[in-house]
Amino acid sequence: MRLGLFGGTFDPVHLGHLIVAEQCREQCDLDAVWFIPAGSPPHKRDATITDGKMRANMLEFAVAGMPQFAVSQMELDQPGLTFTVDTLRKLHDEDPNRDLFFVIGADSLSELPTWRELDKIAELATIVVTNRGERPLPSFDSLGLADAIASRLQTVTIPGIDLSSSSIRDRVAAGQSIRFMVPRAVEAYIAEHGLYRE
Repeated sequence: MRLGLFGGTFDPVHLGHLIVAEQCREQCDLDAVWFIPAGSPPHKRDATITDGKMRANMLEFAVAGMPQFAVSQMELDQPGLTFTVDTLRKLHDEDPNRDLFFVIGADSLSELPTWRELDKIAELATIVVTNRGERPLPSFDSLGLADAIASRLQTVTIPGIDLSSSSIRDRVAAGQSIRFMVPRAVEAYIAEHGLYRE
């Protein structure tokens, strides 16, 4: 099984996330893509993040009716900080025959050399770097990665849609519409639970 793993806070999930997942599924010939909402990501220790169960609920609404997409709460169920390498190890140990593809945004590429046990991450999964539109990516060589890691990087180009979870939170706080930016069920969930309002 060729399994895509798309991690993030998804606070909230938006249509850009779904487009990334679908383009990765298609261009990497994946059998499925699992959305993995982050529990306590080490790079966002000081950020205020919506309750994990609520973020998972919004993801479930967003992927409903798409059998190739699923939501895994494995990081939400784990106490303490969550690291990519630990998630990949667990998934590999559950089924060593899975071919894992870990999806990251181009904005995370420059931080990649600082990730915990990057060599092990590259051993466990192909790292899929998504690039919005035709924006040039930094050269993989410029990152100073070992050849064994650089050989495990793959690029997927997606349409240049300018959506972000932070801009959606800002729009909700300002009382502006988020229609057609998030799935309709997610929009309704945000309104029902009063999320992101000042």
